[in-house]
Amino acid sequence: MRHNKKRLKFNRDKGHKDAMLRNLATSIILYEKVKTTKTKAKAIAPVVDHLIQISKEENKMNAIRKINKIVLDKNASKKLMEELNKRYAEKNSGYTRVVDLGMRKGDAAPISQIELI
Repeated sequence: MRHNKKRLKFNRDKGHKDAMLRNLATSIILYEKVKTTKTKAKAIAPVVDHLIQISKEENKMNAIRKINKIVLDKNASKKLMEELNKRYAEKNSGYTRVVDLGMRKGDAAPISQIELI
């Protein structure tokens, strides 16, 4: 039985979906706010929160290795370890915010902005 096995597929195969989410996570870390569909924003928020939590680990080399498995750009991992790590030092969770922006003009898809708080 498939109890509690629901995953968002985004109408893509596994490799394409994983690459899309990794690209989106990298963009959010680099630019700190990204406009995307509501479903993608809700799917990527826990990933970005987890990356920030990893950057706050005691063992910095281990944290960098874990971050580089997910993030596609070295500048994003550098920003996580140097800037965002210090910004969220006192905070335990809730690093991202999803704000609804309305509907896209072409296909009426719900658009949201995901940003770092």
